[in-house]
Amino acid sequence: MAERSVSIFYPCYNDWGTMGSMLLLTTQTVNRLGLDADITVVDDGSENHTLDLLDEIRERFPEVRIVRHEKNRGYGGALRSGFAAATRDWIFYTDGDAQYDVRELETLLEHAGPDVDMVQGYKITRHDPLHRIIIGRVYHWIVKLAFGLKLRDVDCDFRLMRRAIFDKIALKHDSGVICAEMMVRIQRAGFRIVEVPVHHYQRAHGKSQFFNFPRIARVAGNLTGLWVEMVLLGREG
Repeated sequence: MAERSVSIFYPCYNDWGTMGSMLLLTTQTVNRLGLDADITVVDDGSENHTLDLLDEIRERFPEVRIVRHEKNRGYGGALRSGFAAATRDWIFYTDGDAQYDVRELETLLEHAGPDVDMVQGYKITRHDPLHRIIIGRVYHWIVKLAFGLKLRDVDCDFRLMRRAIFDKIALKHDSGVICAEMMVRIQRAGFRIVEVPVHHYQRAHGKSQFFNFPRIARVAGNLTGLWVEMVLLGREG
């Protein structure tokens, strides 16, 4: 495990039921692996329960940085803030809903060799309600075919990447399509990606911000706009 300098961040939106335990596991993992790490929570305009938790986090985890959006900017806005806050050689992030085990960061690090720019997780088995599994698979194949992505799992947000990637690519979307935008830009730029299996767990708290019909309609519109921009018009900037 040659690379040990990692910025860790979690996008958070009303994840008051899971963020505390995730940070505890994160600090334990950082200490166990001997990482040179910084840890950031990007709160994307959460409501009072989460704000109360963040106040408690400031007291119990003084080493954790809180980046606060006064208004909800969207998933892409949270990711962009997290990437901008990163200071170490590598960046790791996953969602604040604890559907992935942050201890599996160790698995990603084991594959982060000198000839690798990004270690991308893929779900061994998706533990979600049936309708979410179906919608997720449809989304996967639409994005994969529309943008020519060569990934086993285009919507697995369990990623470790070199910070230097963002010296060559710039992300501009604030919606959930930022993941498709990011992976298309990374693939087109020729960065070297390794994919590794990770476990996915049933949501223990809250509900998905994606899987409702108004949100799906907005994502479809945003995804169409991204396709026009990046494929039909071939714009890179």
